[in-house]
Amino acid sequence: MGLDAGTRPRGRRGNRGRGAACGVGVSGGGLRRPQTMQVPADPAAAAPPQGGRRPHVSIILPVYNAERWLDKCLGSVLQQDFEGTMELSVFNDASKDKSMSIIEKWKVTLEDSGIFVIIGGHDSPSPRGVGYSKNQAIAQSSGSYLCFLDSDDEMVPQRVRLQHEAALEHPQSIIGCQVRREPPNSTERYTRWINQLSPDQLLSQVFTSNGPTVIMPTWFCSRAWFSHVGPFDEGGQGVPEDLLFFYEHLRKGGGVFRVDQRLLVYRYHQHAATHSVLEATIWAHRVRFLEERVLPRWAAFTIWNAGRQGRRLYRSLGAAGRRKVAAFCDVDAKKIRKGFYCHEDSEERPKPRVPILHFRAAKPPFVLCVKLQRAQRGCRCASPP
Repeated sequence: MGLDAGTRPRGRRGNRGRGAACGVGVSGGGLRRPQTMQVPADPAAAAPPQGGRRPHVSIILPVYNAERWLDKCLGSVLQQDFEGTMELSVFNDASKDKSMSIIEKWKVTLEDSGIFVIIGGHDSPSPRGVGYSKNQAIAQSSGSYLCFLDSDDEMVPQRVRLQHEAALEHPQSIIGCQVRREPPNSTERYTRWINQLSPDQLLSQVFTSNGPTVIMPTWFCSRAWFSHVGPFDEGGQGVPEDLLFFYEHLRKGGGVFRVDQRLLVYRYHQHAATHSVLEATIWAHRVRFLEERVLPRWAAFTIWNAGRQGRRLYRSLGAAGRRKVAAFCDVDAKKIRKGFYCHEDSEERPKPRVPILHFRAAKPPFVLCVKLQRAQRGCRCASPP
């Protein structure tokens, strides 16, 4: 299920050459573009390497048992056509395979080409998680901009250059990009969602089950902005550190911009860290964010879908949110004939009975709880146009 806040998306597509963008904030039931603000320089940045100049870009690479993909990943760092200075900051999260030997081999090659390499890590019995590893890799780096890279992915040669250009124009934004999925036939609908969101949808679909509207392996941002928002949650396995950071980014008025070129080979496999995050965990965070960012602007609203997903949303809301549900609406005659939904688990007496209406009789704003696609089940929030 996904929750889309604010006005109904109008389907506007971004300019293919320039990218898709949207800023965030809260206004009148929706989210608005951020106002310009001064972001202080990051005093915690590591000292510049080699006794002098701070690199323009630090590539942030957490590693855990990645020997299968590291050669292609590190080779893609070498192939970047960015003309500014770069460094690679690697943090090894207690890998037990040959990852470290591969990294040490590539360190020589990369530094010979002018890309300074910092390697950190630990050899504890178990990993401490993606959030911890990213934070450590950032702390030991010193670049003015951060380019996030997963060890099982690879960049096309233009990635750093094009995202750096976008970051200069959008200093308070997370910069993403389109992706090429590998294998090509895996998660086809999810990949279309990643690549085809319009500028408005980069904001309006922040409540969907897919997570951030620009996916974490494509993120690029200034160090100053990251420090203003972060760090990542270090709760470890099962914690959606990217989603939590993304929501905090939105709270602080950050923007979202996507470079509309496929700058990353985004690999799908059964060992990916994302599989450790439970759907119920994602659901809980999304509902709380909806309650924080959207529902305070509404005196009442209608849940579109009197079926399982709509009822689940109702039960997941806090007491104040449930009291704002004026009705469910649907097109299913059987559900409409029932007339109402009774919340049997409620401790209130009498138990709440919420009307079920035909959608033509329902009043906006709506939260649309619909199954959009496989891996993109959704609730969307729409106020009147």
